Amino acid sequence: MPGTVGDDCGFFALPSSHVTKIAVRKISLTNFRCYDRATLESDDRSVVLTGPNGAGKTNLLEAISFLAPGRGIRRARLNDIDRRTRNAGAPETGWGISATVGTQFGKIEIGTGRETGNERRRRIRINGADAHNQIALAEYVSAVWLTPQMDRLFMEGAAARRRFFDRLVFGYDPAHAGRISAYEHAMRERMKLLKNSNSDEIWLGRLEQTMAERGVAIAAARRELAARLEKASVFIQGPFPVATIASVGVLENWLDEMPALDAEQRFAETLKSNRRVDGVCGKTTSGPHRSDFSVTHQEKNLPAEQCSTGEQKALLIAIILADTRLQAKEQNRTPLLLLDEVVAHLDEVRRRALFDEIHLLGAQAWLTGTDVALFEPFGDSAQHVVVSDATLSQTQSMSAA
Repeated sequence: MPGTVGDDCGFFALPSSHVTKIAVRKISLTNFRCYDRATLESDDRSVVLTGPNGAGKTNLLEAISFLAPGRGIRRARLNDIDRRTRNAGAPETGWGISATVGTQFGKIEIGTGRETGNERRRRIRINGADAHNQIALAEYVSAVWLTPQMDRLFMEGAAARRRFFDRLVFGYDPAHAGRISAYEHAMRERMKLLKNSNSDEIWLGRLEQTMAERGVAIAAARRELAARLEKASVFIQGPFPVATIASVGVLENWLDEMPALDAEQRFAETLKSNRRVDGVCGKTTSGPHRSDFSVTHQEKNLPAEQCSTGEQKALLIAIILADTRLQAKEQNRTPLLLLDEVVAHLDEVRRRALFDEIHLLGAQAWLTGTDVALFEPFGDSAQHVVVSDATLSQTQSMSAA
């Protein structure tokens, strides 16, 4: 039952000393957002970035998020990241990030960025060698984040929740991204045929079989991770709520009732029978692209969308901390935690509990805020950096409060 410790107690204990902490040791930016050139050296501790709004704190977190696969914390187009000068437009110079990162394979060098004239693909180099694609980064770096834009995650549409939880799945199964890409490509191609009244039954059947295979795999991965995260959230210490989590959708329901191969066959048959309906309405009416994630405050038995704003943020933090604990146990590494303006809206009890949990889990967190005093409980367990007008200045560590 949810919330029951049972035999999982040992598995979800605090990470042992052999777990690797993914940690950024040095990062350099060139023509990135507001930064012309900037370099910051760090150690394994967490890093607190403080400064006024617009100084460049979130831009630095975005740069760090590009050390992992994906489109970063803002999901920005590559050419939108080019540095803008105050008196001119966007120079066609591209942008670059280079970083030294501590991983389970030792220290590695990562370089990534957009070359001049290439707006669609960013180049990636690992230890001086070109990587074929972004998935190569997943072997070395995992990162999860919370941003102010995610505060309404439980109030808005299902697409944002799918992106949030799919990113967590990537931390355990990098092939998940490829499955989603293949599913969406097949879905688009199928819809083109249906809109054009194409009668190529063989090609339609192949596309639908691809959607069935990839779709059921996507649903299974989401469903399984939701269950594991729920178990892990029970063991987060302090005042954060336990989250009951479930991936909800037609395919997930079928996987509760039958083996995956049977679910694939049923989905393929459903797609075939829905061809006329899908063609008329111009969209695929069934599949993992329509699934959602249900999150409930377990103690109150209250759906997340009915919780207060503070409780919703606490639930998000609880899920991120559960994911960190789970990665430590299943992947033998803790991910980078990028927490943008998270602590400002927490009361003192939860703020201290968050800092304590980060320290206990052994993760390197990068946190931003405008008020230095909010981070005093971190003490010497974090580096403190002042960000002002795209300039980074390290300060002396604070004494523990």
